Amino acid sequence: MELNVVNIQGKETGRKVVLPEAIFGIEPSDHAIYLDVKQFLANNRQGTHKSKERAEVARSTRKIKKQKGTGGARAGSMKSPLFIGGGRVFGPRPRNYSFKLNKKLKQLARKSALAYKAIEKSIVVVEDFSFDTPKTKEFIALRKNLNLEGKRSLLVLPDYNDNIYLSSRNIPQSEVTVVADLNTYSILKAKNLVLVESSVELFGNLNNA
Repeated sequence: MELNVVNIQGKETGRKVVLPEAIFGIEPSDHAIYLDVKQFLANNRQGTHKSKERAEVARSTRKIKKQKGTGGARAGSMKSPLFIGGGRVFGPRPRNYSFKLNKKLKQLARKSALAYKAIEKSIVVVEDFSFDTPKTKEFIALRKNLNLEGKRSLLVLPDYNDNIYLSSRNIPQSEVTVVADLNTYSILKAKNLVLVESSVELFGNLNNA
């Protein structure tokens, strides 16, 4: 797949880049994407939910009424889940939601997400750029020039750049990452994928990541 390279003003530079067919041209696997996104969301769960069961509630254990003769059900303690303030039946307990996926399946899921962006023609390639200092105004202008206003976008850099990251972090619906940190969930969540020109050649490494 061949794409035109634009500058930060949104104008074509006359150069073109070829996206690796082994990454962007594959037949996407929906099931691999489903499993990878499911794992990503599960691994981000804290799992610290907890409620008190009847053995943990601090209440009197006195028998509140006699066993027989009241016409009602037996009641042995105010800790019973039947009473307000009693323990919860089968309440949530802390647990780890994470699970393992094979490396090749995660690679397939990531490539499938990129292939979908190529099919949707949602990829923009911009020439290499940098900011001298963190400037949110400059990043907003960049998004405007690339027609990304009001759209969720993911900017993919070849390497970490603090000035670009700091310029973007206060802007809603905008995310900045590097090729090595790309994940299926972030790719799918973004409406548009913005690739910096020098990052394209690094996508071949995704087969080994």
